[in-house]
Amino acid sequence: MRTIFGSQLKHVLRRLRRAPMFTAITLLTLAVGIGANTAIFSVVESVLLKPLPYPHPEQLVSIMHRAPELHIADLPSAPGNYFVYREESRTFQDVGLFNMYRMTVTGQGNPEQVGTLVVTDGVLPILGVPPALGRWFTRKDDTPGSPDTVMLMWGYWRRRFGGDPSVIGRRIMVDGKAREVIGIMPETFRFLDAQPALIAPLQFDRAKLHLGNFSYPGIGRLKPGVSVAQATADVERMVPIVVRSFPAPEGFAASVFEGIRPNLKTLRQFVIGDVGSTLWVLMATIGMVLLIACANIANLLLARTEGRQHELAIRAALGAGRGRLAAELFAESLTLAVIGGALGLALARAAVDLLRAMAPAGLPRLPEIGIDVPVLVFAFGLSLLSGVLFGFLPVLKYAGTRLNQALRGSGRTSSQSRERHRARNVLVVVQVALALVLLVGSGLMIRTSRALLRVQPGFTRPAELQTLQISLPDAAVPDAQVAAVQEDLVRNVAAIPGVASVGLVNDLPMSDNSSFDPVFAEDRRYAEGEIPPMRRFKYISPDYFRTMGNPILAGRDITWKDIHDKTAVALVSDNFAREYWGGRAAAIGKRVREGPRSAWREVVGVVGDERSDGAGNPAPTTVYWPMLMRNFYENDLFVQRMLSFAIRSSRAGSASLIKDIQGAVWSVNADLPLDLVRTQDDIYRKSMARTSFTLVMLAFAGGMALLLGVVGIYGVIAYSVSQRTREIGIRMALGARQEEVARMFVRHGLVLTGIGLACGLLAAGALTRLMTSLLFEVSALDPLTYVAVSVGLVGAAALASYLPSRRAAAVDPTEALRAE
Repeated sequence: MRTIFGSQLKHVLRRLRRAPMFTAITLLTLAVGIGANTAIFSVVESVLLKPLPYPHPEQLVSIMHRAPELHIADLPSAPGNYFVYREESRTFQDVGLFNMYRMTVTGQGNPEQVGTLVVTDGVLPILGVPPALGRWFTRKDDTPGSPDTVMLMWGYWRRRFGGDPSVIGRRIMVDGKAREVIGIMPETFRFLDAQPALIAPLQFDRAKLHLGNFSYPGIGRLKPGVSVAQATADVERMVPIVVRSFPAPEGFAASVFEGIRPNLKTLRQFVIGDVGSTLWVLMATIGMVLLIACANIANLLLARTEGRQHELAIRAALGAGRGRLAAELFAESLTLAVIGGALGLALARAAVDLLRAMAPAGLPRLPEIGIDVPVLVFAFGLSLLSGVLFGFLPVLKYAGTRLNQALRGSGRTSSQSRERHRARNVLVVVQVALALVLLVGSGLMIRTSRALLRVQPGFTRPAELQTLQISLPDAAVPDAQVAAVQEDLVRNVAAIPGVASVGLVNDLPMSDNSSFDPVFAEDRRYAEGEIPPMRRFKYISPDYFRTMGNPILAGRDITWKDIHDKTAVALVSDNFAREYWGGRAAAIGKRVREGPRSAWREVVGVVGDERSDGAGNPAPTTVYWPMLMRNFYENDLFVQRMLSFAIRSSRAGSASLIKDIQGAVWSVNADLPLDLVRTQDDIYRKSMARTSFTLVMLAFAGGMALLLGVVGIYGVIAYSVSQRTREIGIRMALGARQEEVARMFVRHGLVLTGIGLACGLLAAGALTRLMTSLLFEVSALDPLTYVAVSVGLVGAAALASYLPSRRAAAVDPTEALRAE
């Protein structure tokens, strides 16, 4: 058996070597098609199909909430909820809260600000990944007043401490506090989709808690056999217990919090988010490219096998059965498929490496994406399936070839029947239909991208905006001095050559660091305990809007005098002013506050709307508060210690500017590191990353589909010309003009294209509806896209048909009639 297989493989390889052009085109086509599908599947498998890398991941759930009355679909957990769920639950083994902060590490070389995961003591045991060295946090570490502790992630430990195990038990300065290092997490540990350097304990003083402060995502491990639905019912039961266990904030009724409802989902669903629909659309899209490629290769194989028809008939006459002939034809197809699949796997690996280097925003579980065993199995299976698909028609048509017809050959008096063209014509129609679907999808994404680029985001010339973040730790700067230090920093940075202006804000546009809270307006009536709609809160310095290029449409900006005098003022966005008071001018002089018992603050300005959540999302109604205030959120003195600098400069993005900024900052305080250094253009592009990634993939698919479709049409017309040379000679001998002959073949190509367009338009109308969530200001049935794609495809088909038709028109009748 092995000898027979080896002998057959040698024959196949010999035939492929004798047709180098056919072999090269087929392998290249397969490599691109299989490679693209394998690369996308590696993403789908790692992101959507692979379980989370924790023991019994099916037991892990995300504990979120929703507030229907406030129109909030995803509300994190609150400390009060955590204590009740931990103590009263009947369905959880344990629950915990977590969040991500930025903390400053000093005393270990240059100061730096690093991502820090803060957790309650149960979070790491819930995940079930023990530390590589040291220990987890305990309940004592969570208790206020206990010694400060910290754990290190493996990468940070290796980078900052050289992997020295003696770091356990040492103290490091984190945000100005000495924290004892108690553990090192293993190299393979990943916390959901975060990339922290440190892990620190959350410390809640239960005696000082009140209802609210929904700022911490929750995590829980279910008891064996418990479903998410059962856990949801359990949380529903405990919500009233939470309301009874803690007091309501001043001015709010406890009944407001009774409307909170659980929104539990598996932890995998929490990590994945809404990226699944995008990935499945891309998987289906790239799959269509492979189908078109298989149709194209099938056409090539039909022509190639037809040249062997006489040989196959003789072999059949000598006793070779249908199965033997079919096996030999399939052997060639499968050999091509396996070699093409191996080349495609190499392309897929390179594509995955490129994707991980690009790190598109919104793509979760990125470090886990790679070529693993399931991906290898998929690539091998896809290769075999492709070989069967494009090898099926030649086998069906010629493995059982009729002996008499084949042995007679095609003499001078015979012409090719329509039946012998039908299979190729059908394949071309399929290619055109699929190409149109992919080109329409690509066109819709191009229209979406153009619409997003036309959006006014609330800032101008983002490439000239250098941004960075600086935090002033509690232990380093007292509350009363924070604003003065920040003004000194602004003044020093503004004095750097090439810097036009500097502003501060807690939340740069599109940086995904937003906060929402209710806003009360003085001229509106509220029922006792009523919570008005949630609005975006931002905290700013003077000149922030001038620096960003966002116009003040009415009134004035805040000043440094407002900051230092703690004047009770605020600004609102244009859409806020229109919603509350009907216009910009009417908003000036009105008063707002953040709580029902807080101090009123006068609206002194109205600013242009800002697309804080990305160009594709509506601008939120926003209130801009000074970064330093009295009696705000029940704080005698409210300060913002972590603010982002927006620096307008022609030198933005240059290493020299960053060096000058670092010097200006260190001249104020040598322990302040620069963090999140990037331009606003970087932030803007990152917010567009998913749209850009989808656009690139669909454009690639559409371009490949168009190329393969055009090649298919060209091949069919060229083959038809070669097989009808005698007929062409007779027509021209009888007086047919060259233009008529050429027109005949162009018409043939356009008829096939027209049928493919009709089928493709129906398919596109149905399938592009799946892209609705990816589109912006463009309908899935956008007529301009459909018309433009159809016209372009017809034009390409006409050109593909015209080129071989010129060869037909140039046939010499005498030579054509003499040949055979």
